[in-house]
Amino acid sequence: MLHLKGENSTIIMERTKREIDIYLSNNIDALIVENYFGSEDDVEQVLKYLNSEFPDIMYGVNMLDNDARGFEAAAQFNAKFIQLDSVAGHLTPDDDIAFAEKMNQWRKLTPAVVLGGVRFKYQPYKSGRTLEEDLKIGINRCDAIVVTGSGTGVETEISKIKEFRSVIGDFPLIVGAGVTPDNCKERLALANGAIIGSYFKDNYKDDGEVDCSHVKKMIDTIINIAKEEI
Repeated sequence: MLHLKGENSTIIMERTKREIDIYLSNNIDALIVENYFGSEDDVEQVLKYLNSEFPDIMYGVNMLDNDARGFEAAAQFNAKFIQLDSVAGHLTPDDDIAFAEKMNQWRKLTPAVVLGGVRFKYQPYKSGRTLEEDLKIGINRCDAIVVTGSGTGVETEISKIKEFRSVIGDFPLIVGAGVTPDNCKERLALANGAIIGSYFKDNYKDDGEVDCSHVKKMIDTIINIAKEEI
């Protein structure tokens, strides 16, 4: 996760380039560019940089609070995937009808796959539907479901991951928060991947600096787990 921290766009870009170099040198599978600290314009500047300098790597976008611009940016800068914090459950039934129509239009803009949250951290629950109902709607709107716990950097409960897996079957499932070397084996036994941000920071929080040793430890742990399973 690239959080785009910095006092201005120049600092954000300098820090983000350093983070990209750390991640790629440690064989991270993919990068997500998110306006967590930065602006939507900052997101597009980073996507432009990735498209120009690293066109063959896997990178995606999460444009917080502006799904439409996220799809537009993915199309413009050839992002391979889009993360949406919520694809079902966050709207009233009436508002959800309009959202479904928008999703259909947005998805025509780009072939990028969509990672979609359900009961995602900080997202409201307004549908009145059961979790099973919202998950079944969600899998028709995205290419992978993202599950989180209560907040950024907070461990996603194994019971919640199991519940999601039991409902969606073999549909791709991503753990979107709180994955660490200590808990990843159990979680990745159930999920198809993880989005990691806070653990990679020097203070293990979203506002820290990316620490190469943390990245290396996580990747080495995952590699060793994979070797055990061969």
